Amino acid sequence: MKDLHGIIFAYTNNTRLKELTEHRTVSSLPFGGRYRVIDFMLSNMVNAGVYDVGVVMRDNYQSLLDHLGSGKAWDLARKRGGLRLLPPFGRAGAGSPTYFRGKMEALASVAEYVDYIRQEYVVIADGDIIVNLPLEAMFDQHVRSGADVTCMCTPCQVSEPELATYVTLDDKHFVKNVSSGRAETGSYEALGVYMMSKKFLKSIIAECKSHSLYDFERDVLQRKSMALAAFPFEGYAARVQSTAQYFCHSMELLTPEVRGSLFLRSRPVKTKVRDETSAYYGPDSCVKNSVLADGCIIEGHVEDSVLFRGVHVKKGAVVRNSILMQDVCVHPGADLRYVICDKAVVINQGRLLVGHESYPIAISKGAMV
Repeated sequence: MKDLHGIIFAYTNNTRLKELTEHRTVSSLPFGGRYRVIDFMLSNMVNAGVYDVGVVMRDNYQSLLDHLGSGKAWDLARKRGGLRLLPPFGRAGAGSPTYFRGKMEALASVAEYVDYIRQEYVVIADGDIIVNLPLEAMFDQHVRSGADVTCMCTPCQVSEPELATYVTLDDKHFVKNVSSGRAETGSYEALGVYMMSKKFLKSIIAECKSHSLYDFERDVLQRKSMALAAFPFEGYAARVQSTAQYFCHSMELLTPEVRGSLFLRSRPVKTKVRDETSAYYGPDSCVKNSVLADGCIIEGHVEDSVLFRGVHVKKGAVVRNSILMQDVCVHPGADLRYVICDKAVVINQGRLLVGHESYPIAISKGAMV
């Protein structure tokens, strides 16, 4: 789709993710053995033919810069257009916060970038959603409907209820009501993906800036009179807003139905390539119902777990219901249950770590236990 431009908000952060976002944003959080959360939204756009994408960042974005690079892994390294990384801009004035507070303030800070968008239409999307979307079908509906804005929504509960935006639809799939934090009977949850014309986007940026408004869902969708259409999506979707949510969604990958909804041959999820040898399974190893990436060395027992590239589970070690990120090493005699190990964590011999599915133990990057 040469007439659609993409903007991803990759600055979402949440203190409830604790150790997992000490050195990164939610968008660059590793997920599924080899991906980052932002890979899903970037792939959604590229699969729909959107090759001009801007990524709006705010803080803790070094990891995101390292991952995205020039955008080559998503075919976005182009002489004209392609991937644009948009760093944070502080608001002017004494006593002002260092960073923008919401989407509209973020867009106002990159207004010059918006002015030079070549396409007639724009899709803006949150960068903390794990989903495989048919954006091309959504774009076709948006153009046909003549709506000012089209909102991607789902009948499922994706976000924490108090942080969610809900829409109520009429029989023609136009939105009658928008509410925050409370779902009405028959309402849908907004997925944070919206399509509109560039002209309309520029008008609401100017209006919000002149009235010191900064939140898109509250200050635009709820207050502004407009033709707001909906595009219901029935597939799997997940949003990462807490450590418990991250653990739950990672464990859902062990279900074939979830993997089938996320990883489609017709809409592949792309990520940064890291060449590795195949996973090695020792003669005494045991692996059950787990997702393992390339480069793993498994000599112990792994069950109901997600292991990223380069993980080494040594002989005599036991890993159950856990998530081990890149280059984690688990020494003999260690026993992990309901544990999330960030990158390069070392679990020493004989350690016993036991969390719970509602409160998993999260270990910071590079720690030695």
